[in-house]
Amino acid sequence: MVTRLVLVLGDQLSEGIAALRVADPATDVVVMAEVMGEAATVPHHPKKIAFLFAAMRKFADRLRAAGWRVAYSRLDDPENSQTIAGELARRAGEFGVSEVLATEPGDWRLIAELQSAPVPVRLLEDDRFLASQAEFEAWAKGRTSLRMEYFYREMRRKTGLLMEGDAPAGGKWNFDHDNRKPAPDEVTGPGPLRFEPDPVTEAVLDLVDARFSGHFGTLRPFWFATDRDQALRALDHFIAHALPRFGDYQDAMLDGERFLYHSVLSLYLNAGLLEPLEVCRAAERAWLEGSAPINAVEGFIRQIIGWREYVRGIYFREGPDYTARNSLGHDRALPALFWGGPTKMRCVAQAVAQTRDEAYAHHIQRLMVTGNFALLAGIDPGQVHAWYLAVYADAFEWVEAPNVIGMSQFADGGVVASKPYVSSGNYINKMSDHCGACAYAVTKKTGEGACPFNLLYWHFLDRHRERFAGNPRMGQTYRTWARMDAGKRETILREADALLERMSAGGEV
Repeated sequence: MVTRLVLVLGDQLSEGIAALRVADPATDVVVMAEVMGEAATVPHHPKKIAFLFAAMRKFADRLRAAGWRVAYSRLDDPENSQTIAGELARRAGEFGVSEVLATEPGDWRLIAELQSAPVPVRLLEDDRFLASQAEFEAWAKGRTSLRMEYFYREMRRKTGLLMEGDAPAGGKWNFDHDNRKPAPDEVTGPGPLRFEPDPVTEAVLDLVDARFSGHFGTLRPFWFATDRDQALRALDHFIAHALPRFGDYQDAMLDGERFLYHSVLSLYLNAGLLEPLEVCRAAERAWLEGSAPINAVEGFIRQIIGWREYVRGIYFREGPDYTARNSLGHDRALPALFWGGPTKMRCVAQAVAQTRDEAYAHHIQRLMVTGNFALLAGIDPGQVHAWYLAVYADAFEWVEAPNVIGMSQFADGGVVASKPYVSSGNYINKMSDHCGACAYAVTKKTGEGACPFNLLYWHFLDRHRERFAGNPRMGQTYRTWARMDAGKRETILREADALLERMSAGGEV
């Protein structure tokens, strides 16, 4: 006799998920559903939708093989209600049950939908993370600032990763000083492991092509892992071929090199195909065995048990209104260049083209190219948030929103970042080879051909001078602006205004 439904969402593809642990495969029915209510909340990249649908279908088969009964709703099922709550109600009627077990989603919108579903839903905490929401709250309570570095140290102590007794391995918590070198002359690694689509994935690709071809993004070629076995192979490949040089070049950007030494494992972690601790243990083993240096391993582990855990804590602590915050009052519309419209800025064009083709860009492309431009140009952070959520295969709101609303756009007023992450073209020139072939001159501050990042950098600082001039990390920059010739300052602001007006009118930047 069926007693309960067990909801498994597309980013909960882990056999040890809380709702499955509580349930009984002898009596309970797992519910999984491909629905337009989730696939079209924003215009998600076709590759992202295909990845999740294919991974969901394969996970459902895995559960069936393990003895579970699975009621799976495909997107093109004519009886599909196209919402999660609707599918729960349909299956409750079908199986005659009155209770649903669900692992808490990582999205306030979907939590609210489940709480108001027509069948009672018992939400269980998602304990796939190293820090529970209660643990994060206990760490954050009473602190005047919530800086990730100190939280990260607590996670190191808790897990024992890269620890020698009570001390950090190598004598330091953080090896960033040894990382972040400028772009190398060439990349010797093979890039992330690629997989040929199998029949399950091919069927999904055909479905996505038919239903979502109007969304921004290229669907084929498609090479993502779509099950746990493949994801584990992708992890092993990264550890063997890219991890040793990851630390050195984690911030670098090169024309024509879309992956460098990055893992491209975040989409598998965030969907549940990989577990954070197993990924970190694999990296730690590489250091212990002498096949990867500590600066690379520590930097990689910090992104997972430090930053990833930290932003999840921030998302749930700050509450459902977090994505609506706009502390700087930015209100310009997201320009067409973010959707592949023409731009002469080579760094932006490269990042957007890569995003279109791969549903992926690494953290510096997101933070210091597209994010930096959006912040400098005063784009509405809600629109920026929706874009990042749509276009990246690893983007789920719990991880994406603090990275965009907090870290990238400073829209949360400093909850995440101690200052805005803004820069002129000089940083991009230092960390990439994009500027050499750009239509703009990175060394030009004003006049014909001046780099837009140079103009907008000072424009941003000037219009927010009252807010940031007293920030100890920005004081020297404001003193430089104050010492600048008044005529030069006037020229910069005038030319920046003209650039922004042209962009707002739909002109090419």
